[in-house]
Amino acid sequence: MITPNSLLASINSPQDLRSLSADQLPLLASEIREQIIQVVSQNGGHLASSLGAVELTLALHYTFDTPHDKIVWDVGHQTYTHKLITGRREAFHTIRQENGLSGFPKREESPYDAFNTGHASTSISAALGLAEGMYHRGERNHSIAVIGDGSMTGGMAFEAVNNAGIIDRNLIVILNDNEMSISPNVGALSHYLNRIITGQPYHQLKKDIDHSLSAIPNVGKQMLHAVVRMKDAVKMLVVPTTLFDEMGFEYFGPIPGHNIKEMIETLEAIKKLEGPIILHLVTKKGKGYPPAETQPHSFHSAAPFDIESGCFKKKNGVPSYTDFFADALAQLGEQDSRIIAISAAMPEGTGTNKFAKLFPGRFYDVGIAEQHAVTFAAGLAVEKLRPVVAIYSTFLQRAYDQIVHDVCMQNLPVTFCLDRGGIVGADGPTHHGIFDYAYLRHIPNMLVMAPKDENELRHMLYTATQQPCPCSLRYPRDNGIGVPLDTEFKPLAVGKAEILQTGQDVVLLAIGNMVYPALEAAKILSSGGIEATVVNARFIKPLDKELICRLVKEIGCLVTIEEGCLPGGFGSAVLELLQEEGISSKITRLGIADLFIEHGNSANIRRRFKLNPAGIAETARNLCNI
Repeated sequence: MITPNSLLASINSPQDLRSLSADQLPLLASEIREQIIQVVSQNGGHLASSLGAVELTLALHYTFDTPHDKIVWDVGHQTYTHKLITGRREAFHTIRQENGLSGFPKREESPYDAFNTGHASTSISAALGLAEGMYHRGERNHSIAVIGDGSMTGGMAFEAVNNAGIIDRNLIVILNDNEMSISPNVGALSHYLNRIITGQPYHQLKKDIDHSLSAIPNVGKQMLHAVVRMKDAVKMLVVPTTLFDEMGFEYFGPIPGHNIKEMIETLEAIKKLEGPIILHLVTKKGKGYPPAETQPHSFHSAAPFDIESGCFKKKNGVPSYTDFFADALAQLGEQDSRIIAISAAMPEGTGTNKFAKLFPGRFYDVGIAEQHAVTFAAGLAVEKLRPVVAIYSTFLQRAYDQIVHDVCMQNLPVTFCLDRGGIVGADGPTHHGIFDYAYLRHIPNMLVMAPKDENELRHMLYTATQQPCPCSLRYPRDNGIGVPLDTEFKPLAVGKAEILQTGQDVVLLAIGNMVYPALEAAKILSSGGIEATVVNARFIKPLDKELICRLVKEIGCLVTIEEGCLPGGFGSAVLELLQEEGISSKITRLGIADLFIEHGNSANIRRRFKLNPAGIAETARNLCNI
């Protein structure tokens, strides 16, 4: 808790931070950790990454003249300390809550948030753009990108490094190396960084030289600066130049990322240098809270928890859709040796870790590389395998061209499983998975579907893996409905919807997790004398043309219901079908309007867009004029 006498209570801006002595900063770091743990235990949030970046954040704001100097935080889930010391301390208890602080950097929220982030590997590009923009405006402020070692595996980060080495502008890249993104890092880059970290002979020699020279009266510091300028020559005596040196960056490090004094000294030195620079820091995710240190993946995006025990507070006993997907994929893997599972740095988040334990030779975690994941899957499909690519809906957007060009154009049987489809609540606009219906359904050869519950999810996954074409299915972040599960997988008839109940006044045509709210809405309508036919569409593409056209002709009133964007989405597909068939009707589409949805309670967001039973019933009642 923040007390009036605490250091944190006196910090209303980075200017206040700079009034402290460097010796006071470790105590401030301790107070900040306590506050972050306290608030996240109540609200949920990105705990492990924020705890790992406390000292780094203080050192940056202490050394640089923010907000004139710009800091871009890759992904942005590590910015809770940043928010606490940039004038948002009093509102910090509202983080990720409706009408409260965002869990990510947001330019609209503070002048200290230089760039909005939420997805990985974007910071170096953005910081380079800021640096170049300031140069063109005649300003010489610093531009700093803070990027994790996991995000460095993303191709966009290397594209930016490649460009920055050519432009040769003053850009500082802080490589926050904690050996994890969300799950433990994989791939050649991770091993390469580890070799740098463990290259102790060079680093010990450098420390010894620094210490010896600094001890020489009067001339020691000047000699030390001369040695720093000759660091490449010294380094070549012991280790090869780093990859970053070869790409035009001055490389420094690795240094401990929880030693504030050493970081400040290093930052003070490198900010005087010209050209692009990489400072490699070694940190620990979850630093200062033992449960998060030992289980960083569990405390990445943590649910509310008990601080003393580290146990999460359970909502109910029904597993999540992710859990049901994980079980179904594992069962299918047992039945069909052609099935391959692919994750982009999120085996725990997508549930593919269960498949990985059972079939390690048929599982691939490709790192934060969604584009590669999709084209890699395409290559596997060419060789008669059945790849299942499990990626959050919002992250699959990053691989749109690969879906079009490498999968659909060749009509390859890749199955895309889109977790976190629809509203995701507290993570906000960068994470809501509301565009997938629209960005997938217009691609030739792609089959697009969504299950109404966890049992249908199992059958839909089985159906997808049996198709000769690309397939996608999306499911929400929520817990399952609690329906009984069939013991055997059953193929679904492609493009066939399911009538759940009949009525003569209005058709409620729902897809995915909107089916059960539509059934509840039908009960509300029935109590008021309106009888609804409720249809589980199952497929966005192909639509059940015969059933939809027949029902619309017979009943005349239609409400389409989707937890996705209205422009180009499921409802639009239905309108296109009816127009092509020359059928006129009274139609209302329910879904997400043409805007980015802020963070907040998922139930409240659905209520706002009338995607709850009461809202659906009200919409149907108005359409029927009854």
